[in-house]
Amino acid sequence: MNTRVRRLGLIAALALLAAGCSATPAAKAQALKHPPAAKHRPAPAKDVTFASAYGVEASWVVAENKRPGTDAWKIPPGTPPNIAGFASTTYAAQGDKVTLYVNTNAARFRVQAYRMGYYQGEGARLVWQSKEIPGRPQPACPLTAGVNMVSCDNWAPTLRFLVTSAFVPGDYLLKLVGSGGQESYVPLTIWDPSSTATYLVKNDVYTWQAWNPYGGYDFYTGIGACPQGGYPLCTRARIVSFDRPYGYGQGAGDFLGSEYPFIRFVEQHGLDVTYVTDVTVERHPGILLHHKAFLSLGHDECWSLGERLAAVAAEHAGVNMIFFGASAILRHVRPQVSPLGPDREEVDYRDGSEDPLNGKGNPLQVTGNTWASPPADWSEVGFVGENYIGFVEPGEPLFPFVVADASAWIFKGTGLKDGSSVPGVIATDLDEFDPDEYPTNLEILGHSPVPLADAVSEDGDLQGFLDSDMTYWSDPATGAGIFDSGTTNWIPSLAPCAPRDSSCPAPMVGKITGNLLALFGKARAGRVQPSVANWREIYKSAS
Repeated sequence: MNTRVRRLGLIAALALLAAGCSATPAAKAQALKHPPAAKHRPAPAKDVTFASAYGVEASWVVAENKRPGTDAWKIPPGTPPNIAGFASTTYAAQGDKVTLYVNTNAARFRVQAYRMGYYQGEGARLVWQSKEIPGRPQPACPLTAGVNMVSCDNWAPTLRFLVTSAFVPGDYLLKLVGSGGQESYVPLTIWDPSSTATYLVKNDVYTWQAWNPYGGYDFYTGIGACPQGGYPLCTRARIVSFDRPYGYGQGAGDFLGSEYPFIRFVEQHGLDVTYVTDVTVERHPGILLHHKAFLSLGHDECWSLGERLAAVAAEHAGVNMIFFGASAILRHVRPQVSPLGPDREEVDYRDGSEDPLNGKGNPLQVTGNTWASPPADWSEVGFVGENYIGFVEPGEPLFPFVVADASAWIFKGTGLKDGSSVPGVIATDLDEFDPDEYPTNLEILGHSPVPLADAVSEDGDLQGFLDSDMTYWSDPATGAGIFDSGTTNWIPSLAPCAPRDSSCPAPMVGKITGNLLALFGKARAGRVQPSVANWREIYKSAS
């Protein structure tokens, strides 16, 4: 799909949103230009930024990660899991108060707040801890029939704490530590509403919650039998709730698996970074306009309309976009209020005909199976640059990343050549060049085959294998650069390996990632480095 057609589609979608929502177009435009006045704005920090081989560094991040760290944040295997909780919000600013809801059989417990980063290799710094608190079991979390939503909004509040100035903006794990050795996490993002950092990192809490099995139901699975061969499963949840613990990742959701290796990487290199969640973007869409690059992390398939419009507006303003994982903007969700607060429930019927909003109001709010499904009919491909094609089966080996164009800027200083491979990079979800829809100036940087014997294809067996394509394109109208890694395993590949492991992908993946962040740390990266269309050479049948 050429750029002109793509942009006309986005303009039409923006117009349709304005017609279908209660806010006036002028009010929506104002909201996208300027985030609401922050309730708590910390005093501006005396900070210095400077370019490096890995991107734009900030003196405060360098100084922060020189502070003493600890590995006490880790939960060892075999730790008793009989403690779990959730926070009243996914993000908070200095001056806010956060309520925790905790269920445990421990007689007493305490909360420890760890800011996640590098910290001289220890991985985190202890910022605050509570006094010991009496533990108690909470009631069972009820199931809402019909939509299969499990919500623990019937739990009593356990603890309320103030986010003081000690909570430096960043990604936090609140560690619940029981007197009987029980341990688990509650994730929390501390944001800075006044930040103009170069890189804006988004924690993908919509996708964490979509896959949260706590209580037996998420958007993909549920308890009970369904007709054989039906997909998506009939027992799936249609609404999931943030008012419950995460039933995986030791309570941290997908943070440790798909996001933390990158957080460690950027903090290790002192990059000028700040953090938000999906819900932050939902409530403060204009925040994207204050940064040079917007970073979508490892598994970011679930996007709401408000979040997507914010990203479109930012790209139109020249903000660079990085999609580190495959299947970005694939699933269509919308937030709604819960008994505990706004945006605490996430809706995705995965079938437009089931959604109560179908035929009522704005069709862009109706949750079909994907964003490309009716009635939204708004494919992500023209924005992200390529198409979700399938996934590598769990338990299958990791496949190598294969260089398609070694002369490209992203491989500078790596010594890689055309056809060179980096072992252990390609796994889980895959994005592939779409011959029916693409920006005309698309540049394919990596082209990595995955045998279909080890994968599941969304389009059937076309050639005996799938391709994971790393792509880059520059918007000629705005100058924004848009990058897609082509695999959800890119960020996990940044994780440190055992010493002297010659097959470890982290050093090379880190160098490539540094080149990416160095370019995208510049305003309107597409004007600094316009993409060079080469897809015809790689996909000759699509020429």
